[in-house]
Amino acid sequence: MTAADEPDDDAPHAPGTQRIDKWLWFARIIKSRTLAAQLVVEGKVRVNRAKAVKPSQGVRAGDVLTVTIRGRVDIFKVLAPGERRGPPEEARKLYEVLTPPGTGNPRPGPVRSSKEKDQERDQARSAKRDRQS
Repeated sequence: MTAADEPDDDAPHAPGTQRIDKWLWFARIIKSRTLAAQLVVEGKVRVNRAKAVKPSQGVRAGDVLTVTIRGRVDIFKVLAPGERRGPPEEARKLYEVLTPPGTGNPRPGPVRSSKEKDQERDQARSAKRDRQS
């Protein structure tokens, strides 16, 4: 098989559709396209309630995406395919957030002040000095 015979993952899909990993990246839902593809492969992305199986799966306007990132579930309605990874204001025009307000998952672990963090660090340092002496 030559390079010309292999399918191009970046080849355009049907008009009005886009690869799911590219869309997640263009919409700034995920930091990188590689991480977006990894989320899809791990089964953490659903398109219209069906689990997305491949990063190359197409999405189009009107599709509803359910994305699980670090234990938090967010729901997005695709409004348009992305043209580029632009600034956040441009990215927000690609989707509508459907996640009900107040359903955000709580922060993991207790919130500590910087003073408490400094005290913990100092205790760890003194423990290390004790071990070394």
